[in-house]
Amino acid sequence: MLRQRIATAEAYIAGRPGTIGFVLRDRVTGARYRSAAAATPIWTASTIKLAMVADLLTREQSGALRLSAADRHQMAAMLRSSDNDAADDLWSRYGGPANVFNVGFLRYGMASVRPQPGFGDVYPYWGFQKGTADDFDALMNYVLTGLTPANAAAVIAEMQRVDRSQQWGVWGAGSAMSPGNKNGWSQEEGGWVVNSVGFAGPGQRYTLAIMNALGGRGGYDDGVQTTTEVARILLGPSGG
Repeated sequence: MLRQRIATAEAYIAGRPGTIGFVLRDRVTGARYRSAAAATPIWTASTIKLAMVADLLTREQSGALRLSAADRHQMAAMLRSSDNDAADDLWSRYGGPANVFNVGFLRYGMASVRPQPGFGDVYPYWGFQKGTADDFDALMNYVLTGLTPANAAAVIAEMQRVDRSQQWGVWGAGSAMSPGNKNGWSQEEGGWVVNSVGFAGPGQRYTLAIMNALGGRGGYDDGVQTTTEVARILLGPSGG
């Protein structure tokens, strides 16, 4: 059944605008499927905020820092409403000139994530990064298995209560699958990017990372439709 769903998803994205990379993982069987564009670098937009949260929690677990209640409030705001001000503040206070965040990202399997020079006044910066669907597949699985059970549960809960305006992308798996996601969207010099990373199923059985660089061939609504329909086909009740 999953094989047929994947074939249907591939046929669907072949007719959609832009470059679309996705990685689907079944954490029970260990099966992992990578689309042809899974290793294509795409602007991360706000999906990188999930990596920031994972890094801060990992550093606290190791004793490298102690997060305050205000820090945790900002982290929740990044996950639930994709709060840019919260991301700016945490990046500034916990990143520093050595760019500690990007160093940490490598440890979570995000081998291709790179800050992009020449954009804006601040470099490196969370908002000017590129990465791949492979990177965000690795990140999502690190969150579920590399964080302490309490920290993982807290992140899962926030991803399952994202603002209504962001209930798309992996959310397309449907309410019966108890999905959670962190989405990212932005209009870059090459056009819109619309991304989604998350999980669905009992015990977060499935993880899914989808990245769509529209390349001037579509806009935000097209990307939302694509990422949501890919999730529906792969994990929803009527897919495949």
